[in-house]
Amino acid sequence: MIRTAAHWLSPGGARARLSVLIFHRVFAQPDPLAPSEPDLPRFEQLLRWVSRWFQVLPLDEAVARLAAGTLPPRAAAITFDDGYADNAEVALPALLRAGLPATFFIATGFLDGGRMFNDTVIEAVRACRGPWLDLEQAGLGRWAMDSIESRRQAIDRLLPAVKYLEPPRREAVVALVQQAAGAPLPTDLMMRSEQVLTLRRAGMQIGAHTRTHPILSRLGERVAREEIEGSKQDLESMLGEPVTLFAYPNGKPGTDYGPEHAIMVREAGFAAAVSTAPGAASAGSDPFQVPRFLPWDRARMRFGLRLLNNLRSDGGARA
Repeated sequence: MIRTAAHWLSPGGARARLSVLIFHRVFAQPDPLAPSEPDLPRFEQLLRWVSRWFQVLPLDEAVARLAAGTLPPRAAAITFDDGYADNAEVALPALLRAGLPATFFIATGFLDGGRMFNDTVIEAVRACRGPWLDLEQAGLGRWAMDSIESRRQAIDRLLPAVKYLEPPRREAVVALVQQAAGAPLPTDLMMRSEQVLTLRRAGMQIGAHTRTHPILSRLGERVAREEIEGSKQDLESMLGEPVTLFAYPNGKPGTDYGPEHAIMVREAGFAAAVSTAPGAASAGSDPFQVPRFLPWDRARMRFGLRLLNNLRSDGGARA
């Protein structure tokens, strides 16, 4: 039923629609502090469903064929954001077993031992051994650490409070969170440069995701351009080939980036860019604001129905 309905909603050619799935992490084992992120069995199950219902293409090919009116029926692409080490260690073998391509968007400033601000918060909550995580000095309150549920609640409240701070302030606050944890935090969450090369050698695509994953709308023009262009330069130097795909950090149009940033991405030499706006792209969609779908469902039918509903929504900005 899902396959038939998807074919009707996205018949290919001029009326085709492109579904782009977005992942961040794939854990070898379930992480109780990140229940929405799939572990390996769940990820493999999602891949089986997607491969039965859709024709999965490399993202650059899918976007080009969408614009040309030659996209096949039920077209989809798979993407990953940020550059976590488990993308190479856990997700890549699963993708290869399934015979499916994917695009990995890398925030280059965190390669080889770096850590994103959100992971510093999550790992500080995980590492805290006392009954409370006291963040009064950072203006973020005092959080109970007496259960997994209380730790999850702390994470869910702290991340939005920190995310939209001006970059210098965010860095300072996150440093205070780390200090309050009173324990060393991991330095192996993100990929090593060699793992990026491994992904590419395996036939996967590599895209840019800025250097330090800032909210672009909170930056001045010069710094925003440096973040966009710098990540492209870093990856091209590493890979020895053009990098033509970009993902906006956080990715909400009008909140995390604006039309001016889409222009910067185009001027930097990218061929397409993806947001986190829901919906499916059509022939008239802006190739620099391709929408994406979050595959968080656990039940097969719920996942399929939500994918179909996503196909009905033209979430991409118009070209």
